[in-house]
Amino acid sequence: MADFAAVVLAGGRARRLGGVDKVMLPVQGRTLLDRTLDAVPDADPVVVVGPQRPTTSAVRWTTEDPAGGGPLAAVEAGLRLVEGDDGVVAVLAADHPHLTAGTLDRLREVLSSDPRARGAVLAEPGDRAQWLVGVWRLAALRRAMPEAVENRPVRDLFAPLEPHHVPATTAEVSDVDTPADLSRARTRSP
Repeated sequence: MADFAAVVLAGGRARRLGGVDKVMLPVQGRTLLDRTLDAVPDADPVVVVGPQRPTTSAVRWTTEDPAGGGPLAAVEAGLRLVEGDDGVVAVLAADHPHLTAGTLDRLREVLSSDPRARGAVLAEPGDRAQWLVGVWRLAALRRAMPEAVENRPVRDLFAPLEPHHVPATTAEVSDVDTPADLSRARTRSP
């Protein structure tokens, strides 16, 4: 049973980046995927949802069914490989180059400080939730998971859980969707 687990979404088509395998792009000497895995060193298990690729961390691999079913289907597929309901799980996109273990520690602290809270997510300026940088109680996610998950946004699952919003303190909230984002990530310090 997981006390702290992680589900990392590493699929997608990266259309705005010309269809490259985005999570394998290097940023400051590490792939985006490995940088994300570095942020959850104490998670067990770490489940990566997407095609298998080389990583520097031990992970369990899975894919959503059907493949390409979207981010909510990927979350559901990842949760199937996490046992139990009592722990917490980080749900992360693999394209946040400046995410750190400290970011996840802050989210976990906020969640643990409120026994009624079902989740804590990183918030961009203006208090906009970054749904794929969050920590959630497993039981809450399992109860709230809709039956139909294909091609649905993750906010359909996460927003009704009314998570705490934790303000980003650095570039930790930045993601890579475009060539300009990649360029900024390669030159910016966390």
